[in-house]
Amino acid sequence: MKILAVDDEIDVKTLFEQRFRKEIRSNEFSFDFANSGEEALNYLHTHKHTIDLILSDINMPGMNGIELLKRIKQMYTVPPPVVMMITAYGDEENYNNAIKIGADDFLTKPVDFNLLKTIIKSKIGVEL
Repeated sequence: MKILAVDDEIDVKTLFEQRFRKEIRSNEFSFDFANSGEEALNYLHTHKHTIDLILSDINMPGMNGIELLKRIKQMYTVPPPVVMMITAYGDEENYNNAIKIGADDFLTKPVDFNLLKTIIKSKIGVEL
């Protein structure tokens, strides 16, 4: 399973590589990273059929995660990518906007990585 993580925090790459070490080593998951919504769209433009899941922060400079979600859902209708929002801002407005636009799930930071792994596997249909 190929996952694109989109977050402006530089430490996210190291954190995900540590927390998903077992899954990465067993080739169950592989990750690519984008530091902004714009970078994610550029990546998707050249890799659109290789990504199974997008994990996106909401609060980022430039294009925020909600705008990124809108563009992804407009650009990729068949099959639509699975998009999960992960944010420190778990307020009702962000949640409602994300779900209305088409987010497949919504988690708040700090991330419970065991829960995230379970959700990822269930969204993509990986055996638990």
